[in-house]
Amino acid sequence: MNRIELQRLSRLRIRDAKILLANGAFESAYYLAGYAVECALKACIAKQTQRHEFPDKKLADDSHTHDLKKLVGLAKLAEALQQEISSNNIFADYWREVRAWSEGSRYQSATQLMAENLCTAIADRNHGVLTWLKKFW
Repeated sequence: MNRIELQRLSRLRIRDAKILLANGAFESAYYLAGYAVECALKACIAKQTQRHEFPDKKLADDSHTHDLKKLVGLAKLAEALQQEISSNNIFADYWREVRAWSEGSRYQSATQLMAENLCTAIADRNHGVLTWLKKFW
């Protein structure tokens, strides 16, 4: 899977999450919305590789995770993330919301409010996490 495909998947996942949310499928919306961020972070990681370059095995292996904190580090965005959190209170609140998501969410209940909050935190056009990640992918 390449960077362009990961970007496309990220956009599709948040779009689908919004559709699920609008149709009352809150748990599925919550779960799928988190994958939008995961795919966006993986697109940022993929951007680090050069065409015709043999990929770093450790980076490739480590990238096969759903842990957003690890993916931020692998994408080399930890410092930029901290700067954004420090300078943008809305983004900081949104990041806290996103950070609570995990792949294990598929086994947990999510309320309408949880799904709405996560989708907003990710998709807000001005301060959303996906809006911020697109600067780096």
